[in-house]
Amino acid sequence: MVAGELVQEHLRADTGAPDDITVDRKTLELKGAAERCASATYGTAPTRGAAETDTDRALEQEKEVPADEREAMLPNGGGGGQAEEKKLETRLYWRRFAVLTVFSLYSLVNAFQWIQYSIITNVFTQYYGVSNEEVNWLSIVYMLAYVPLIFPATWLLDRKGLRLTALLGAGLNCAGAWLKCTSVSPELFGVTLTAQVVCSVAQVFILGLPSRIASVWFGPREVSTACATAVLGNQLGTAIGFLLPPVLVPNTPDNPELTGHNISIMFYGTAAVSTGLFILTVIVIKDRPPLPPSQAQAVLPDSPPEDYSYKQSIINLLKNKAFVLLLISYGIMTGSFYSVSTLLNQMIMDCYENQELNAGRIGLTLVVAGMVGSILCGLWLDHTKTYKMTTLIVYILSFLGMLVFTFTLDLDNIYLVFFTAGVLGFFMTGYLPLGFEFGVEITYPESEGTSSGLLNAFAQIFGIIFTLIQGKLTTDYNPLIGNVFLCAWIFLGILLTALIKSELKRHNINMRADTNHLQALPADCPGDFPAEKRANGGKLEPSISFSRETSL
Repeated sequence: MVAGELVQEHLRADTGAPDDITVDRKTLELKGAAERCASATYGTAPTRGAAETDTDRALEQEKEVPADEREAMLPNGGGGGQAEEKKLETRLYWRRFAVLTVFSLYSLVNAFQWIQYSIITNVFTQYYGVSNEEVNWLSIVYMLAYVPLIFPATWLLDRKGLRLTALLGAGLNCAGAWLKCTSVSPELFGVTLTAQVVCSVAQVFILGLPSRIASVWFGPREVSTACATAVLGNQLGTAIGFLLPPVLVPNTPDNPELTGHNISIMFYGTAAVSTGLFILTVIVIKDRPPLPPSQAQAVLPDSPPEDYSYKQSIINLLKNKAFVLLLISYGIMTGSFYSVSTLLNQMIMDCYENQELNAGRIGLTLVVAGMVGSILCGLWLDHTKTYKMTTLIVYILSFLGMLVFTFTLDLDNIYLVFFTAGVLGFFMTGYLPLGFEFGVEITYPESEGTSSGLLNAFAQIFGIIFTLIQGKLTTDYNPLIGNVFLCAWIFLGILLTALIKSELKRHNINMRADTNHLQALPADCPGDFPAEKRANGGKLEPSISFSRETSL
């Protein structure tokens, strides 16, 4: 059945037909082609008579049908009813909200563990007797571990499914949290670094899942909002990581025993929450629902076929020029966010003395504003499907926000910093789910986990580079120089985003199934196509022509 339905999805482009779909076969001949495909699909040998031979010759010699005949063959016309596409069965399940909630919560705890050191850098440098650069590595290690491990992680997601990947993420997150509890001693900085490495490995099995969960469990009218909500959990964890550590571990340089006690409370509380979420992950998260939530998921195979090549999938993505541009621009923006988050405490402390609590609150403002931006951007995408336009506008506004934050940071007005950080976070953090969803659209039907994994890998690479360089500039000179460095890169990201060619491939599949004004007609049997023209792993034929980005 899947092979027959995939053939019916094979369309040809024509700007004169609705949504660029062209019908170029006569109804009678299409019926014959469909019968041949059905025979091949179900294993029945086709009977080739003289009439069918004549039909085959006509198919080879047939020129494009005039526009008026094409209109007549549409479902609303006179003769197109018999060739009308049969929609595959889809259904939405309430369990999708439980899956999304559990994932968002353990992603939250993982993000909290990432930033819990950096926001009170001065406390940990005093307690463990290390430098600012060494504490910075507790954040950088999250980015460093991601780059080499993302490829086996996305391979595992494609081969073994969502459940096993989620269990690894939640389980390693729990293990790292408990290992931190054993590191509360001034001479055990190496142990806390090891624990952070374990948590960073857990992150590899977390960051690439939002787009997969959204696509596999949610319908086409809610997929972008679901992806934004999944990313929201990670952002909320960063926000709590900015807020709680300065409260739980206040700066007490004259009493290291009290500092160690406060650090223990923070570590044990994190471990307890991580354990509960791991248990919920075991109970709640499944690979996929019994029935697919959308036509875009229905036409894809339930599991990778034998000839699926993960390596070929990577090659396909890297040959996609639009996706390569998105990789670099997404890496620049997200890497800048990682760098600003890691160095925020140092920037605030350089401009405002004894403001550890306010540094955390400014970080909270930055991320909470970004959470609002993420949700609004997700709702906007579900409503308009204007992926490139939205991404470009948000990128430009992030650049402007970074400029304002940079040149108002040292004006000796802490309340102004709250406002500018909120504006910066609204757009910079709000961009994160946009990149995920845009990547899925322009790379469909390649795996969402693979495209998201590559996006995150580039984000980590740029995050490492930006954090090291901006940290050096901030320490040797001042925060202004480091922030100007980021502004220059974000401006380059705007130019790269403007060059992206937008083709809404996944959206086109869903629209073709839902609208009454479109018709998918069979052309040839799957076996008629040369082997080199078939999609990797038996997915959709790459010669499908897709609509460009829609607008209001």
